[in-house]
Amino acid sequence: MTEPSRPIPPPPAELILTTPEHLLAYGFGAGLAPRAPGTFGTLVGLPFWFLLSWLSPTPLIYLAGCALLFVAGCWICGESARLLGLHDAPGIVFDEIVGFLVTCVPLCYLAPGRVAWPWLGAAFLLFRFFDILKPWPIRWLDREVHGGLGIMLDDALAAVFAAAVLEILLRMSA
Repeated sequence: MTEPSRPIPPPPAELILTTPEHLLAYGFGAGLAPRAPGTFGTLVGLPFWFLLSWLSPTPLIYLAGCALLFVAGCWICGESARLLGLHDAPGIVFDEIVGFLVTCVPLCYLAPGRVAWPWLGAAFLLFRFFDILKPWPIRWLDREVHGGLGIMLDDALAAVFAAAVLEILLRMSA
């Protein structure tokens, strides 16, 4: 008989906050939240969305920024997991930050004054829904693809699902 799995205790805050790889992977400390670190990590994505959308004069540049952060996240999350000796520690939330940014891609096509808090809230809820539920093939990726790519990929696909639903909602509201 196997023992029930116990939650993985978070590493010491001093380690996370003083090591660059961990600091980024743990969303500047958001991943240290005792409950729902992924939700807190997703919230960290909000200021990143404001910054990236402000720096991106076109949706293509926004997408390029997301792609660059995805590639960087593969290394950041993979290195943090390797140093901790864990595959995908719950506190590693850089993937949630990037996932939220990818979910917000449909918002790039709105007129600047039309992006409102309700749409950002919808993006947040949709991403968390798909990231937590993990419908096929997201769950399969989560289980079968390892390392930094595996950590990032399941959240990226959850974000694509969430972005598709967000796009439908945006079109229905037009």
